[in-house]
Amino acid sequence: MTESKPDLRAAASTLNSGAIHLLRSLGAVDRQASLTPARLSALSVLVFGGPCTLGALAAAEGVAGPTMTRIVDGLIAEGLAERRPHPVDGRAVSVAATASGEALMRAAQRRRIDALATAMAGLPAAAQREIASSASLLDQLASAVRAQSAGRPAAGASASSRGSGRDSSRQVRLEASRARWAEAADLLTAASRRAGAEPPTSYGSGRASR
Repeated sequence: MTESKPDLRAAASTLNSGAIHLLRSLGAVDRQASLTPARLSALSVLVFGGPCTLGALAAAEGVAGPTMTRIVDGLIAEGLAERRPHPVDGRAVSVAATASGEALMRAAQRRRIDALATAMAGLPAAAQREIASSASLLDQLASAVRAQSAGRPAAGASASSRGSGRDSSRQVRLEASRARWAEAADLLTAASRRAGAEPPTSYGSGRASR
């Protein structure tokens, strides 16, 4: 018997819709950090990716330089980030999280993990097993999407192609650190859909467009 191929577009649509709903449901958890989503996201890059220049931070977040300047100024005003001399380029400065910024980010991360763990505990045992077994696959999918968006070869490309991509390893790490903050949302999507559970949304009962 020939094994049928999965309907990738249908799976992608389900992942997209589920991720939107789940990320929205985590919005209430994130608001406990008392930061705007833009500031929280930028801070996550600094905490999980390490100090970087303003330009690299803007590129990782996908915003213009002036916009990131305002975001960083806000974080600095709240004592969550600081500007430091660049360790290599004397003409540049780095932006880094302060101890207070890291503590806030780690607390926000724990709240997300606790919320997700509690939600998973409420799913059927079979769904929980599917989440655990597919976690690494979802991480691969996230990496493939990032590579595709950046025009880089995905995993499995030739060694020479991968070698040429090492020049942008710093940018890749920044992008990955930002995605790490969001990728936990993917973990529940497939299992909760297959279990027949609609991920709750904190933005009313309307369904997000797919």
